[in-house]
Amino acid sequence: MSNWQNFRSLWQGVRYCLIFLAALWLSLGVPGCSFSPPNSQTSSSPQPTQIKPTVQRFDGITINFLSQADISPVAIKPHISKFESQTGAKVNLINVPHQDIHKTLWKDWSSGASKYDAATLVSPWMTDFAKAGYLENLTQHVQSDTALQWDDVAPFFQNFSATYQGRTYAIPLDGDFHIAYYRKDLLEQAKLEPPSTWEEYLAIAKRFHGKDLNGDGQPDYGSCIDRTFNGTNAAYFFWSIVSPFLQSQGTAQGTFFEPQTMKPLVNNQAFARALDISKQERDYGSPQGTTQRDVAKELFIRGRCALSVYWGDIGTIAINPAISKVIDKVGATITPGTTQVLDRKTGKLVACDKFTCPYNIEGINHAPYAAGGGWVGVVNAKANSKVKDAAYSFISFISQPAQSNVDVTIGDTGFNPYRISQFNNQEAWIKAGMTSDAASKYLGGISVSLNSPNMVLDLRIPQNQRYQTELLGSVLIDFLTDKITREEAIQRIEKGWEQITNEVGRESQRTAYRASLGLTP
Repeated sequence: MSNWQNFRSLWQGVRYCLIFLAALWLSLGVPGCSFSPPNSQTSSSPQPTQIKPTVQRFDGITINFLSQADISPVAIKPHISKFESQTGAKVNLINVPHQDIHKTLWKDWSSGASKYDAATLVSPWMTDFAKAGYLENLTQHVQSDTALQWDDVAPFFQNFSATYQGRTYAIPLDGDFHIAYYRKDLLEQAKLEPPSTWEEYLAIAKRFHGKDLNGDGQPDYGSCIDRTFNGTNAAYFFWSIVSPFLQSQGTAQGTFFEPQTMKPLVNNQAFARALDISKQERDYGSPQGTTQRDVAKELFIRGRCALSVYWGDIGTIAINPAISKVIDKVGATITPGTTQVLDRKTGKLVACDKFTCPYNIEGINHAPYAAGGGWVGVVNAKANSKVKDAAYSFISFISQPAQSNVDVTIGDTGFNPYRISQFNNQEAWIKAGMTSDAASKYLGGISVSLNSPNMVLDLRIPQNQRYQTELLGSVLIDFLTDKITREEAIQRIEKGWEQITNEVGRESQRTAYRASLGLTP
């Protein structure tokens, strides 16, 4: 390796240390922010103690539990028999597709006689259900539950994923952030560093696109990013591209709307640039990316992609010898950033410097996106009181370290790390099949994102599904399949978001959005 390569490799490590130190500084206090941002607790808090809880009996009680069909068989069902034997309760697990959970649960819990006592939700959905009074307030349960070891749950997931208006309505079961994955072996052979910007990402994708990356004689792909799944994935993954262009002043600045006016941050050079990058990335990916859900994850695991952006699942599935062709060949890092950011007064892109990007590292603005924030468990406020207690106990059981510290190492669960101990202790990861080096890279990639002072929060206001999945997602799919132009996409998103905001109530949405960012009304 040349002296230059040695220097670049050394600097890469220094960059991540600087990001972490900036996050530590932020944790000391940020004016205007009322929520606790990710902080040094991911590296300094003690390991959880082994607690043998007093088991509460729920003999004769049945819990009707609604969950996502993709995760339930591996993440929820395996815990049922042990919980039932310990408590005497019966858990009736009902599985529905991901895209149907929100509407199925809303229809049921808004009816006079609901069937479901508890459920798993993506954490931003909690806003709709809590505001409507459908969720049980779990604050006292959490405060008295020593077995849950709440202090071991990383602050972000306590304060964003679990809390609404100062009350705990959900128990985290999963931690979701987008991180970038790369084929470590390919980049090392080409003497390339992992991409720091989206321009570098595209250049690497272009270099490897069309080459045989797994030795099967077939041309493969430079980049694999999902762009479909009923609009959900299209919206999520695009937001990882646009975020560093839109947010550069820290988490409280936000990315979706101008906090003072609720004007969508859409009709500007930053959004247009991100749309262009998204279409360029499409050209280096699989055509299936716009037609099949999770194809990017599957292709990467089969060794057919040089790069990807995804949740933490790839890192754990990549160690499964039954399906993975990339064992010990996967690196993970914070999602790419940009050297230009939006000037919100002019709508133009400006150079990233110490004023426009106070958290920049080497002139690059990173803004890792907490896409979805993770799956959480919630309890129906209308359920029978004894059933509510049993339902909480079951959700707590799944989240407790004895279960969750194993679940997050199993790729098929779809659960990613969210407890401090899961970042501090490599033992479970190595036992699951990761090498120490692979565990360090994987956990490091997530930790850098989790501790970023410029982390991007998901949209957490009433009817966020309409803004993101139904409108943004559908427009992006039309754009990426060349049905509409870039300008048409921008106009449709801006107009559609304005209509939703006006319909729901601009002032109430403004208040909710500012609160989600930790800002005063």
